[in-house]
Amino acid sequence: QVQLVESGGGLVQPGGSTRLSCTASGLTFISVTFPTFTVSWYRQAPGKEREMVARIHSASGNMEYSDSVKGRFTISRENSKKMVYLQMDNLKVDDTAVYYCNLWYFNDYWGQGTQVTVSS
Repeated sequence: QVQLVESGGGLVQPGGSTRLSCTASGLTFISVTFPTFTVSWYRQAPGKEREMVARIHSASGNMEYSDSVKGRFTISRENSKKMVYLQMDNLKVDDTAVYYCNLWYFNDYWGQGTQVTVSS
């Protein structure tokens, strides 16, 4: 089965940086290659709905960011390693959330999430 594993979360000071990683495995079970997927990072803060923060569309390669992270976060992918990254710079307290990796190709696949806490 498809598995996504996020890593890289933790406690970061305001203004600091960190990078999240997501590794995909089990794609052979669904006969879809990694480059075919649109890849995204979502986050969910306590008491709030899950929101998309960054995405790379598979067909166009275009990147999309939420207004709240534009100019501070950068999404990237490394197809040969089946990995997705989220570089997070100039972090703010409001960025505190559980961050989830998502792959989409007519079905959604989710990781278990990694906690990012921005606090002094």
